[in-house]
Amino acid sequence: MSPIQQARFLLSAATVQDFPSEAGPELAFAGRSNVGKSSAINALAGRRRLAFSSKTPGRTQTINFYALGDAGRLADLPGYGYASVPQALRASWDALIGGYFMGRRTLAGVVVLMDARHPLTKNDRNFLEWLRPAPAPRLVLLSKADKLSRAERAKTLAATRAALDAAALSSEVLVFSSNSGEGVDEARAQLERWLANKKPPEKGN
Repeated sequence: MSPIQQARFLLSAATVQDFPSEAGPELAFAGRSNVGKSSAINALAGRRRLAFSSKTPGRTQTINFYALGDAGRLADLPGYGYASVPQALRASWDALIGGYFMGRRTLAGVVVLMDARHPLTKNDRNFLEWLRPAPAPRLVLLSKADKLSRAERAKTLAATRAALDAAALSSEVLVFSSNSGEGVDEARAQLERWLANKKPPEKGN
Protein backbone atom coordinates (compact mmCIF):
# COMPACT_ATOMS: atom_id res chain seq x y z
CA MET A 1 0.00 0.00 0.00
CA SER A 2 1.18 3.51 -0.82
CA PRO A 3 2.33 5.54 2.21
CA ILE A 4 -0.11 8.25 1.09
CA GLN A 5 -2.93 5.76 1.55
CA GLN A 6 -1.72 5.05 5.09
CA ALA A 7 -2.31 8.68 6.13
CA ARG A 8 -3.76 9.25 9.59
CA PHE A 9 -4.38 12.51 11.41
CA LEU A 10 -1.58 13.47 13.80
CA LEU A 11 -2.28 16.97 15.16
CA SER A 12 -3.33 20.53 14.35
CA ALA A 13 -0.82 23.34 14.91
CA ALA A 14 -1.99 26.92 15.44
CA THR A 15 1.52 28.26 16.12
CA VAL A 16 5.06 27.33 15.16
CA GLN A 17 5.58 26.06 18.70
CA ASP A 18 2.84 23.49 18.11
CA PHE A 19 4.63 21.85 15.17
CA PRO A 20 5.61 18.21 15.73
CA SER A 21 9.32 17.48 15.81
CA GLU A 22 10.71 16.61 12.40
CA ALA A 23 10.68 12.90 11.67
CA GLY A 24 11.32 11.91 8.09
CA PRO A 25 10.37 13.66 4.83
CA GLU A 26 7.34 15.94 4.78
CA LEU A 27 4.91 16.92 2.02
CA ALA A 28 3.12 20.28 2.17
CA PHE A 29 -0.24 21.01 0.53
CA ALA A 30 -1.27 24.60 -0.22
CA GLY A 31 -3.90 26.40 -2.25
CA ARG A 32 -6.48 29.16 -2.32
CA SER A 33 -9.44 28.83 0.00
CA ASN A 34 -12.18 26.66 -1.50
CA VAL A 35 -9.94 25.26 -4.27
CA GLY A 36 -10.58 21.64 -3.31
CA LYS A 37 -7.46 20.93 -1.28
CA SER A 38 -9.15 18.71 1.29
CA SER A 39 -10.89 16.75 -1.47
CA ALA A 40 -7.55 16.27 -3.22
CA ILE A 41 -5.89 14.93 -0.06
CA ASN A 42 -8.81 12.56 0.49
CA ALA A 43 -8.62 11.34 -3.12
CA LEU A 44 -4.87 10.75 -2.91
CA ALA A 45 -5.28 8.89 0.37
CA GLY A 46 -8.21 6.87 -0.97
CA ARG A 47 -10.36 8.08 1.93
CA ARG A 48 -13.59 10.05 2.11
CA ARG A 49 -13.24 11.91 5.39
CA LEU A 50 -9.55 12.13 6.22
CA ALA A 51 -9.20 15.87 5.59
CA PHE A 52 -12.00 18.33 6.28
CA SER A 53 -12.59 21.79 4.84
CA SER A 54 -13.96 24.61 6.98
CA LYS A 55 -17.64 25.47 6.55
CA THR A 56 -16.53 29.11 6.41
CA PRO A 57 -13.87 29.44 3.67
CA GLY A 58 -10.75 31.25 4.80
CA ARG A 59 -11.30 30.67 8.51
CA THR A 60 -9.08 27.65 9.09
CA GLN A 61 -6.03 28.89 10.97
CA THR A 62 -4.08 25.71 11.62
CA ILE A 63 -1.65 23.43 9.82
CA ASN A 64 -2.96 19.88 10.03
CA PHE A 65 -0.28 17.20 10.14
CA TYR A 66 -0.82 13.61 9.02
CA ALA A 67 1.47 10.61 9.54
CA LEU A 68 2.19 8.57 6.39
CA GLY A 69 3.04 5.29 8.03
CA ASP A 70 6.82 5.16 8.51
CA ALA A 71 7.48 7.03 5.25
CA GLY A 72 7.01 10.60 6.47
CA ARG A 73 4.28 13.17 7.01
CA LEU A 74 1.85 15.41 5.18
CA ALA A 75 1.17 19.01 6.21
CA ASP A 76 -2.14 20.57 5.11
CA LEU A 77 -1.65 24.34 5.14
CA PRO A 78 -4.46 26.87 5.65
CA GLY A 79 -5.91 28.31 2.45
CA TYR A 80 -4.61 31.62 1.17
CA GLY A 81 -6.19 34.53 -0.67
CA TYR A 82 -9.62 34.76 0.90
CA ALA A 83 -10.27 38.52 0.70
CA SER A 84 -12.92 38.92 3.41
CA VAL A 85 -10.87 37.73 6.37
CA PRO A 86 -9.54 40.39 8.77
CA GLN A 87 -6.02 41.73 8.27
CA ALA A 88 -4.96 40.42 11.68
CA LEU A 89 -6.03 36.91 10.67
CA ARG A 90 -4.09 37.13 7.40
CA ALA A 91 -1.04 38.28 9.35
CA SER A 92 -1.29 35.27 11.66
CA TRP A 93 -1.40 32.98 8.59
CA ASP A 94 1.72 34.66 7.21
CA ALA A 95 3.55 34.02 10.47
CA LEU A 96 2.36 30.42 10.67
CA ILE A 97 3.08 29.48 7.05
CA GLY A 98 6.30 31.51 6.95
CA GLY A 99 7.49 29.78 10.08
CA TYR A 100 6.71 26.43 8.54
CA PHE A 101 8.64 26.95 5.31
CA MET A 102 11.58 28.62 7.05
CA GLY A 103 11.94 25.93 9.67
CA ARG A 104 11.11 22.53 8.15
CA ARG A 105 14.40 21.04 7.00
CA THR A 106 12.76 17.76 6.00
CA LEU A 107 10.37 19.33 3.47
CA ALA A 108 10.35 16.95 0.50
CA GLY A 109 7.95 18.78 -1.81
CA VAL A 110 5.11 21.30 -2.04
CA VAL A 111 1.79 20.61 -3.78
CA VAL A 112 -0.10 23.73 -4.88
CA LEU A 113 -3.76 23.32 -5.82
CA MET A 114 -5.20 25.69 -8.43
CA ASP A 115 -8.69 25.73 -9.92
CA ALA A 116 -8.33 24.49 -13.51
CA ARG A 117 -10.98 26.99 -14.58
CA HIS A 118 -9.01 29.92 -13.13
CA PRO A 119 -5.34 28.92 -12.73
CA LEU A 120 -2.52 31.27 -11.78
CA THR A 121 -4.66 33.94 -10.17
CA LYS A 122 -2.87 36.88 -8.57
CA ASN A 123 -2.96 35.07 -5.23
CA ASP A 124 -1.53 31.90 -6.79
CA ARG A 125 1.30 33.86 -8.39
CA ASN A 126 2.01 35.73 -5.18
CA PHE A 127 2.23 32.48 -3.25
CA LEU A 128 4.59 30.88 -5.79
CA GLU A 129 6.79 33.99 -5.74
CA TRP A 130 6.81 33.93 -1.96
CA LEU A 131 7.72 30.24 -2.09
CA ARG A 132 10.55 30.78 -4.59
CA PRO A 133 13.43 30.66 -2.03
CA ALA A 134 12.31 27.29 -0.68
CA PRO A 135 14.49 24.51 -2.17
CA ALA A 136 11.77 21.84 -2.25
CA PRO A 137 10.27 20.83 -5.63
CA ARG A 138 6.74 21.90 -6.56
CA LEU A 139 3.76 20.11 -8.07
CA VAL A 140 0.83 22.18 -9.33
CA LEU A 141 -2.47 20.29 -9.46
CA LEU A 142 -5.13 21.87 -11.67
CA SER A 143 -8.13 20.81 -9.60
CA LYS A 144 -11.81 20.46 -10.57
CA ALA A 145 -10.66 19.52 -14.08
CA ASP A 146 -13.80 17.44 -14.60
CA LYS A 147 -15.65 20.73 -15.10
CA LEU A 148 -13.68 21.34 -18.32
CA SER A 149 -13.84 19.55 -21.66
CA ARG A 150 -10.89 17.44 -22.78
CA ALA A 151 -9.78 20.19 -25.19
CA GLU A 152 -10.07 22.84 -22.47
CA ARG A 153 -8.04 20.70 -20.07
CA ALA A 154 -5.24 20.26 -22.60
CA LYS A 155 -5.23 23.98 -23.40
CA THR A 156 -5.16 24.96 -19.72
CA LEU A 157 -2.38 22.50 -18.95
CA ALA A 158 -0.18 23.80 -21.76
CA ALA A 159 -0.86 27.45 -20.89
CA THR A 160 -0.11 26.94 -17.19
CA ARG A 161 3.16 25.13 -17.91
CA ALA A 162 4.20 27.90 -20.33
CA ALA A 163 3.35 30.66 -17.86
CA LEU A 164 5.31 29.00 -15.04
CA ASP A 165 8.31 28.44 -17.30
CA ALA A 166 8.19 32.08 -18.45
CA ALA A 167 8.20 33.24 -14.83
CA ALA A 168 11.04 30.85 -13.95
CA LEU A 169 8.76 29.21 -11.38
CA SER A 170 9.81 25.65 -12.05
CA SER A 171 6.96 23.26 -11.24
CA GLU A 172 5.48 20.04 -12.49
CA VAL A 173 1.85 20.48 -13.54
CA LEU A 174 -0.92 17.87 -13.66
CA VAL A 175 -4.59 18.04 -14.54
CA PHE A 176 -6.46 16.72 -11.49
CA SER A 177 -10.00 15.83 -10.45
CA SER A 178 -11.04 14.41 -7.10
CA ASN A 179 -14.40 13.48 -8.63
CA SER A 180 -13.30 11.64 -11.79
CA GLY A 181 -9.94 10.45 -10.44
CA GLU A 182 -7.99 12.04 -13.30
CA GLY A 183 -4.40 12.68 -12.26
CA VAL A 184 -4.75 10.98 -8.87
CA ASP A 185 -2.45 8.03 -9.61
CA GLU A 186 0.15 10.26 -11.30
CA ALA A 187 0.16 12.73 -8.41
CA ARG A 188 0.39 9.97 -5.80
CA ALA A 189 3.35 8.42 -7.65
CA GLN A 190 5.15 11.79 -7.64
CA LEU A 191 4.61 12.20 -3.92
CA GLU A 192 5.98 8.71 -3.32
CA ARG A 193 9.12 9.60 -5.30
CA TRP A 194 9.60 12.73 -3.23
CA LEU A 195 9.28 10.77 0.01
CA ALA A 196 11.76 8.15 -1.20
CA ASN A 197 14.33 10.64 -2.50
CA LYS A 198 14.44 13.15 0.35
CA LYS A 199 17.66 12.86 2.32
CA PRO A 200 17.55 13.55 6.07
CA PRO A 201 19.27 16.78 7.22
CA GLU A 202 22.79 16.42 8.51
CA LYS A 203 23.13 16.46 12.26
CA GLY A 204 24.12 19.81 13.64
CA ASN A 205 22.65 21.77 10.69
